[in-house]
Amino acid sequence: MRKYLLTAMLILAAWGNSMALNAQQTSGGQVTSPDGRLSVTVGTKSGSGNMCYTVSYDGRPVILESNLGFVADVADFSGKVQHLETRHDKVSKDYTMPQVKASRIHYEANQMEVDFKSGDIVTTVTFLVSDNDVAFRYTLHRPKADNPKCAVIQREATSFRFPDGTTTFLCPQIGPMTGWERTKPSYEEEYRADAPMTDKSRFGLGYTFPCLFRLGNDGWALVSETGVSSAYCGSRLSDYDPQKGYTVTFPEQGEFNGIGTSTAGIPIPGSTPWRTITLGNSLKPIVETTIPYDVVEPLYEATQPFQPGRYTWSWLIWQDNSINYNDQVQFIDLASAMGFEFCLVDNWWDRNIGRERMAELSRYAQSKGVRLMLWYNSNGFWNDAPQTPRDCMSTSYAREREMKWLKSIGAAGIKVDFFGSDKQETMRLYEDILADANRYGLQVVFHGCTIPRGWERMYPNYVASEAALASENVYFSQHHCDTEGFELTMHPFSRNAVGTLDWGGIIMNRRMSRDNKSRNYRRTSDIFEMASGIVIQTAVNCVAMQPNNLTELPQFELDFLRALPTTWDETRFIDGYPTRYAIIARRHGDNWYVGGLNGTMEPMTLTLNLPMMAGQTVDYYTDQPIKVKKASKNDKKVEPAENSDNKYLLPTSEKRTLKVGKDGKAKVTLQPMGGIILKR
Repeated sequence: MRKYLLTAMLILAAWGNSMALNAQQTSGGQVTSPDGRLSVTVGTKSGSGNMCYTVSYDGRPVILESNLGFVADVADFSGKVQHLETRHDKVSKDYTMPQVKASRIHYEANQMEVDFKSGDIVTTVTFLVSDNDVAFRYTLHRPKADNPKCAVIQREATSFRFPDGTTTFLCPQIGPMTGWERTKPSYEEEYRADAPMTDKSRFGLGYTFPCLFRLGNDGWALVSETGVSSAYCGSRLSDYDPQKGYTVTFPEQGEFNGIGTSTAGIPIPGSTPWRTITLGNSLKPIVETTIPYDVVEPLYEATQPFQPGRYTWSWLIWQDNSINYNDQVQFIDLASAMGFEFCLVDNWWDRNIGRERMAELSRYAQSKGVRLMLWYNSNGFWNDAPQTPRDCMSTSYAREREMKWLKSIGAAGIKVDFFGSDKQETMRLYEDILADANRYGLQVVFHGCTIPRGWERMYPNYVASEAALASENVYFSQHHCDTEGFELTMHPFSRNAVGTLDWGGIIMNRRMSRDNKSRNYRRTSDIFEMASGIVIQTAVNCVAMQPNNLTELPQFELDFLRALPTTWDETRFIDGYPTRYAIIARRHGDNWYVGGLNGTMEPMTLTLNLPMMAGQTVDYYTDQPIKVKKASKNDKKVEPAENSDNKYLLPTSEKRTLKVGKDGKAKVTLQPMGGIILKR
């Protein structure tokens, strides 16, 4: 009885806190999710008259009273406003997408539109609330006088205040025109795990979307945005302010070499992108969310069906010297031997191979059942990256000429690199490249870039973006080999949760060199790398094998990689914690794949709940235990054994079977920096 009384008191206390917050507002309206667990209240603050909102989940406040609004050149909605009207509706739709975490998606939400007036201008704040997701945006309306017909959004007041005790998993924004050849910001900074909200961002410029928050012991929240096109700029979150929380912030003026404004221009009537919040008592809603696609629509029709697949890539380990005809033939032959669909030819191909021989190389690839994807520099004038081809993607007439040629040689797509900005001007460039490529049936990958914001649905020929500290860094630094487990167990809960991620490689070489005997060494096991092809979602996936892997890898590893799907009909979160471990199940047709990654240096034994495999005997790919030694007599932490060259020993992989209990329970062990795969 005492336990039940305590639970009731806690619920009442949370409810009372929520009511106290709402009592400070003049209500504009309230909307709840279809299951009734998620609730949003919108109104104006007593005294100031500013727009504000609160969010609760299961009666518990998760977004405390936070600001709404924006400042435009035609009206100020960040201060006192007048509430006019509130309307409610329901939204329900079904759609299909072959290239994201689920192929058939049903979206159901309750909608609330709240009209506010500032001067002669009216804005509508639209909230869509589904069972675990909130999406909201602002729409400006044209006055009765029929002017103005356009506006400049100078800044947003939108903020997110979380309860005390919330910790963060965030990637800092870096300053403009910084980094290698002045190519940043490019969303390639290092995350910090479980940091206090009060910690300042590393560069003093806040944090890139998406932003993951742990709400004490009570749940999780992922904040991001979607629906950003050429009609707006990309945004981020500011550093934490005890009074305001985190505020939506626009790009720095110095981005894109100072060209273009850091503000956003929209027509009137016109709308901003959607701000999104995904909430839950566990990480399940965050891993499985489809909100980036639910609230947007395609901007054009694809000229041909999306083609998923896998690709080989010489540059990751063989680097620039491999961009020659004969080496690329080896990687085409590798792709053909593995049954992969594509081969990516990276920078300098126009100089080192030449266009005539590239046409010949493409014909050779097609004769082997492989199609080429070609790398391009986005420049332009916005950074100093020297790699060619340059000046092929920066203007409409150059793109027209280039893409016509690409179609003529049978290329499948392009990878465009080095953008370094979230300005509206840059978003227009992304959109122009995508739209022009679509006319010629080309698929597009972006690197050195921003995150996708609903682009898989908005642009049907869009493939994926990097926008992460990705695989190329394992070649350049042993530090990034050491932290690969940390990174790949972070992305399923943040970066990859909101969009496809071209991390750039299931890396099967043990050393980052052509001879596989020198330079940086991989910390992760073979099974970890193979399982990353399940855990990290992208429909055109890099399997960064090298020709030597055909004779070095066990046959069962080669067979698995040959059959690895890249499209999924269903995704389920099984278990995990950001930067420590991730267990994710995905279904392709009738087959289920469970991938598990251990990002730590400790073995991890888990009991998984796998109802889709209940009572069945499944293929089980795992690592054999490795020898460990204690760091010191007084230190219980274990370190992996090392060989005579003082290099990390990787565990030996094996394939066997595992009987899953009739209750769906399966006990598995993940070795340090190791992985598991279960296949039914």
